[in-house]
Amino acid sequence: MSDTLNWKLLGAIKFVKKQNKDYPDGVMYPIINSTLKGKNKKRIAMSGFIVPIDNTTYALSKNVFAACFFCGQAGPETIMGIKFRGGTPKLKTDQYVTLEGNFRINENDVEDWIYHIEDAVIVKGK
Repeated sequence: MSDTLNWKLLGAIKFVKKQNKDYPDGVMYPIINSTLKGKNKKRIAMSGFIVPIDNTTYALSKNVFAACFFCGQAGPETIMGIKFRGGTPKLKTDQYVTLEGNFRINENDVEDWIYHIEDAVIVKGK
């Protein structure tokens, strides 16, 4: 059985500026709420829009591509990295899907997504 997450819960995040060897002026690190920390490494379901990152990688976004994180319309908490079970399925930009997979949070690597869904399968929206 999986818990269903939503973008409002993922958006309940704070950031704190910390020093980082690669960013001399400091960088914003996420402070993830205890509810989400409790779901780390657990099976979850999440819905959103498919956004291409490159030719082989996709992310799940709260917003369609035109208003997504990369375009400056939203913060990093509005996107989730995806690792599909098996191979990456054929997907369309802005395709609305529900994924089920293992939730993983990242509070320390500023070069990576804050949220991830791993071993993901599409359960709705194929």
